[in-house]
Amino acid sequence: MNQHRAVRTPVFNGPAGWNVILPPAAPRAQLKGTEGCDVAIVGAGFAGLAAARRLHQLDPSLSVTIVEAARIAEGGTGRNSGFMIDLPHELTSSDYAGSGNSHDRQLTLLNRQAIDFAAEAVAEYAIPEGWFQRMGKINAAASATGLAANVSYAEHLRHLDEAHEMLDAGQMKEITGTEYYKGGLFTPGAVMIQPAGYVRGLAAGLEREGVRIFEGSPVLRVGSNAQGWLVETAQGSLQAQKLILANNGHLESFGFKRGRLMHIMLNACMTEELTPEALRGLGGHECWGVTPSDPMGTTVRKIGPAQGGNRIVIRQGGYYRPDMRTSADDLARVVRHMRRKFDARFPMLKGVRFEHSWSGHLCLSKNGVSVMRELEPGLFTACVDNGLGTTRSTLTGIGAAEMLCGRTSAITKFFNAEAEPARLPPHPFDTIGANAYMRWKEWQSRQE
Repeated sequence: MNQHRAVRTPVFNGPAGWNVILPPAAPRAQLKGTEGCDVAIVGAGFAGLAAARRLHQLDPSLSVTIVEAARIAEGGTGRNSGFMIDLPHELTSSDYAGSGNSHDRQLTLLNRQAIDFAAEAVAEYAIPEGWFQRMGKINAAASATGLAANVSYAEHLRHLDEAHEMLDAGQMKEITGTEYYKGGLFTPGAVMIQPAGYVRGLAAGLEREGVRIFEGSPVLRVGSNAQGWLVETAQGSLQAQKLILANNGHLESFGFKRGRLMHIMLNACMTEELTPEALRGLGGHECWGVTPSDPMGTTVRKIGPAQGGNRIVIRQGGYYRPDMRTSADDLARVVRHMRRKFDARFPMLKGVRFEHSWSGHLCLSKNGVSVMRELEPGLFTACVDNGLGTTRSTLTGIGAAEMLCGRTSAITKFFNAEAEPARLPPHPFDTIGANAYMRWKEWQSRQE
């Protein structure tokens, strides 16, 4: 019988900004004592919640229990940028194009399936419309290099027969209010979500359908036994027939795929609520979202009252951390860097302060694959989202649930056909090399 002890549990630096701008939510119970269920899920993020919903769709008679280390929306779900992207978005590429037209067409269809799955949940669970907006997104360019990357990606989209529109500097100013951007590439299929609000609504809807969720219960050990799988926390245990690990990079914390997963910390800042005077000075649309034309550039979102107030979110500054942790000094250094980025883009808002800043964890594999498969009998995974936590994690959660129920689908076929995550150089060479590479790429994309 196999036992897997966690060598680390999730640690967060700074508040989950998307969550703290929403009204406080009542805490859920911790896992205490001995509990049982048919299927246990470790992790209540996009993957774990999607898996629970798909399980309920496939077999409503299953008893499903989710165990979450933190509070709902305090982990990665409240720390991302809130883009559900349908098109290829390969972060290790120079322009987001993936590994070939056939692969990218297939993945685009699956991404749209995940977005439709989320849209159905929004309708079914009465999640507020402002938390899920089908409004598209823009790849913003601030330099000749950025414009060239957009031209390259637009050519790729033409080969895929995907809708897109090139925007000039005037159109970018009309949308964003700033003259910083020289152009943009608009694609209509992306969804802007209030990520904390969306997962809160999804979790509440699942509970109404009978799914149990325990919060504040980091899992310390999972092990197989004659009854299936035992999930243990500091104060309790959960016996299940089958288990889904939906804990992204913390898959490695339990001993799986060691030396194959890249752990990147990204950082973000959110402004205080903009005054009417600041809004008039900024201009532009009430809500918009831009990803940088170069994946190593700066992501910016403007949100409105329906998402938690008139605010701007800016995200940049990645560094490699094998222990999946960052420090207050790390965050303070990057916040200073983001302040310069913000002021360059929004000189009319130089007096606006950052109200919230935080770090978040991305898990990537060197060859861009996820880990969605059955690792041991009865143990399924929905992990390694490659920095695409909203869409990719939703897909792997759906796929893991389908595999557990013995179903074959386009999702299960796609992820089961992927290679193993490629091995990384041994430590400390992985850290030295990764951080040096990211500093070089950030310097190249410094205007973006």
